[in-house]
Amino acid sequence: MKVLITCGPTWVPIDDVRVISNISSGEMGHLIAQVFQQKGHQVTLIEGPVTHELNDRKVKIIKYKFFDELARALKVELKKNYDIVVHAAAVSDFKVKGAAKKKISSKKPLFLNLIRTSKLIRDIKRLSPKSFLVGFKLESTLSLKNIFKETRSLFTDAGCDLVVANTLRNSYQGFIVNADGEILSKVSNKTLIAQNLVKLLS
Repeated sequence: MKVLITCGPTWVPIDDVRVISNISSGEMGHLIAQVFQQKGHQVTLIEGPVTHELNDRKVKIIKYKFFDELARALKVELKKNYDIVVHAAAVSDFKVKGAAKKKISSKKPLFLNLIRTSKLIRDIKRLSPKSFLVGFKLESTLSLKNIFKETRSLFTDAGCDLVVANTLRNSYQGFIVNADGEILSKVSNKTLIAQNLVKLLS
């Protein structure tokens, strides 16, 4: 199968030298890419400014840093008829309204006006309707009682076929959920989530 995976953090600019980012490492996307590749699938990885490089020459890597770069890369790749799209990137939910084109002086207090970014995952099915779409949801806390409530919009608004819900509170927990609210997998480490996800998709 042809598989497209996004991973890593996404920057938005404050000025021409400063950015707002998040704590995503890209590890989850790397693990999923490696498992797919090891099973003989054709893998393309759209990778943000991750903390560790993926050293696998059999995986095609497209780099991005900023939100707009990720959006452009997705639009280009989604024209290529991927069987599966795994959107694991931690996409910026906010950007600075009127980001400065030159470095802002640090001599005075700085107040930022943040506005919402567009939800890139909502464009995936529109641009590639035949692709099987896996979305990701990271929350500070998740439980068996609220997991479907937290992930429902990814099914209804983005057309996801599966969602991987994660929480980092105290220790890692990951859940794979389908559109009927069934929990197909519940594990306590990222490697098992990657393996179980690829097994389900294969």
